[in-house]
Amino acid sequence: MIEILAGTAAGVALGLVSGILPGIHVNTLAGIMLASLSLLLPLFGPFFLAAALFSALITHCFLDAIPSTFLGIPDADTALAVLPAHALCMEGKGEEAVRISALGSVAGLVLGIPLCAVLLVMMPPLQSAIDWGSGIILVAVTGFLLVRSESPAWGFLTFCASGILGIFAFRYSYLAPPLLGEGAVLMPLLSGLFGISVLLHSGKGAIPPQHFSGLEIPRKGILKGTLLGGAAGLVVGWLPGLSNATANGVLASAVNYTRDRRGYLLATSAANTMNSVVGLAAFFAVERTRNGVVAALSMIEYPSFPLLMVSGTLSGLAAYLLTIRLSGVAKILEGLDRSRLNTIVIAFVAVVSFLSAGVFGIFLLVLAAAVGFIPRLVNIPQVFCMGSIMIPVMLYSFGIGGI
Repeated sequence: MIEILAGTAAGVALGLVSGILPGIHVNTLAGIMLASLSLLLPLFGPFFLAAALFSALITHCFLDAIPSTFLGIPDADTALAVLPAHALCMEGKGEEAVRISALGSVAGLVLGIPLCAVLLVMMPPLQSAIDWGSGIILVAVTGFLLVRSESPAWGFLTFCASGILGIFAFRYSYLAPPLLGEGAVLMPLLSGLFGISVLLHSGKGAIPPQHFSGLEIPRKGILKGTLLGGAAGLVVGWLPGLSNATANGVLASAVNYTRDRRGYLLATSAANTMNSVVGLAAFFAVERTRNGVVAALSMIEYPSFPLLMVSGTLSGLAAYLLTIRLSGVAKILEGLDRSRLNTIVIAFVAVVSFLSAGVFGIFLLVLAAAVGFIPRLVNIPQVFCMGSIMIPVMLYSFGIGGI
């Protein structure tokens, strides 16, 4: 138990670093750990490393709301959520946006832990049918989004354009450094589609004064966001090939992120954390690895599911307190020139893209930013850029993996 607690503390520290630095994902840390396993295992032991990995994943779910809100840069978990969060920051309500995200992450964790006990028992016999139906579910969701759009034709073209870009990115992901591989392309891909394109289109002037006077979201909205986010996190956490970014797109069909920004933020945060917990349950139940952290866990001796849940719960509590504390950074940004800040952020993202995926990462970042501009030019929701993730997942689900 001492190893678990020490690993939890280390994981919170790692998740803090990966969460507040844009472009750095906890899966990156998992890849580094795997590369250094022969050195780390004798020093810390497997239970310490397992607890550190899972705690870092949970902590990251909370803290990645900070760069999404204040800098407007997403990672794979906050692709669409960055739009309403950054918009609230530009209205002087950045701290509220971060606190709502933290509340959603807590809701996802509280809902996810008991749900996993049910999943461990009920889901293994149904797994073959679930694998077969995942692609059909995504096609149905995409069709629903297009039908509801004010411009289905432009939505379809944007969805296909971003989907072709996603296929290209994953098909040639071997051009990225082998340590990170396919996961390395997500950073420049999603940052270009949902970050750089938005920052280049944003207005000029100073960041407005930030103020916090409570959460402007009713209890009914909290309940709705928790249930919708929990359901989306459950689906993408268990179905093969899906991700948090897919959950963001699915939730956009149920919660309008331009009209109900706070509800959407809470729902996506709940989905992200639920996905992390359910992904661990899927590993224990059917031996499927849903993310880089669980893949790293599969390479070492890991503790029991209840012990890892203890680690996840403790790290979630610590991460919530850290997120609330750091949400006050909004006041530091008051008066900063937005154009200069956006230039710094774009340069930082370009550097991280190069470090994670090399020259291919820079090339992909430029292409993604160009595609991400399409919704702005034709005035359609940015959600259709989720084709970059959803189309490759559909093809994978239908057994078309050689593209």
